[in-house]
Amino acid sequence: MSDATNMLVDGEWRTGVRRDTGDSGEFERTETSFRNWIDGSVPEPGAEPVDNPEFPAEQDRYHVYICRACPWAHRVAMTRALKGLDGISLSLTRPERYDEGWEFSDSEPDPLYGADYLREIYTKADDDYTGRVTVPVLWDEEAETIVNNESEEIMRMLDTAFEGNGVDLWPEGSRREVDDLIDDVYPRINNGVYRAGFASTQAAYDEAVDELFDALDEYDDLLADRRYLAGDRLTEADVAMFATLVRFDHVYHTHFRCNRRGIHEYDNLWAYTKDLYQTPGIADTVNVDHITRHYYKSHESLNPKRLVPTGPDIDFAEAHDRDERRAAPEQLAPDATAD
Repeated sequence: MSDATNMLVDGEWRTGVRRDTGDSGEFERTETSFRNWIDGSVPEPGAEPVDNPEFPAEQDRYHVYICRACPWAHRVAMTRALKGLDGISLSLTRPERYDEGWEFSDSEPDPLYGADYLREIYTKADDDYTGRVTVPVLWDEEAETIVNNESEEIMRMLDTAFEGNGVDLWPEGSRREVDDLIDDVYPRINNGVYRAGFASTQAAYDEAVDELFDALDEYDDLLADRRYLAGDRLTEADVAMFATLVRFDHVYHTHFRCNRRGIHEYDNLWAYTKDLYQTPGIADTVNVDHITRHYYKSHESLNPKRLVPTGPDIDFAEAHDRDERRAAPEQLAPDATAD
């Protein structure tokens, strides 16, 4: 991966057409393009449910395209699993992403249209589409279009528009706190690792790493006194945080040079990560092999030989004591299942 990226321009695939860093060398993430909401979704605290009959909340109408390696797509996979939304079908791209973009494989083909590349799904929705081709994608099988490709909004739609098994990851009374946590975790931690990894100047890298580890230290302290970020209940904020923490020691620590400490060296963050991993429905959404293959093979500018490390040797399934020291996540249904 160079400073340029690959994207669709007027429905045609182009390579090397756009930069992801600004003049100061800071990594800049481009906004997503499809931003519709499913009927009955509640986008933000205090908002009325969305009135959008064009996209009714019917599980078997929708399909989600993800990559197991992508942390943004992982948020959606976890929400789907925790909510028990098995009626919303799900399929995978290959973990590696090269010049042709996200690609389907013989072992994981596109189940809807037999597409070779995810970009074909984008041009089926809009044959003149200009923009990046990203995961996750929430697809309406009846209207044959993309509803949304912004992970945070898809996570909120799955949580609020569909009943599922009754799990509520955005509980009344805590919604503002949960959103404040998500808004804090995103720039400093979720995107902070990318700001460090793709910085093109020493100053930009130093600033990103300082902010990242300041945030990790703060949340390690916070988790000394509570089981989850917002207290005794698992919420969307934990889903968003976990997607970065579970990748940190295998990828971000070395590949993105975020190497002051590993998550397994934090008392509370490490126990918290294991606690979330062992929550029913989560472990089967984690694929460390896909995660490492994606980052180390796809980012040629960071890893020219595309060698994939074999470590570290850490175990997300080992014992932790957070369930003994903190209240159990009562809102989780015992039959919550993964993909």
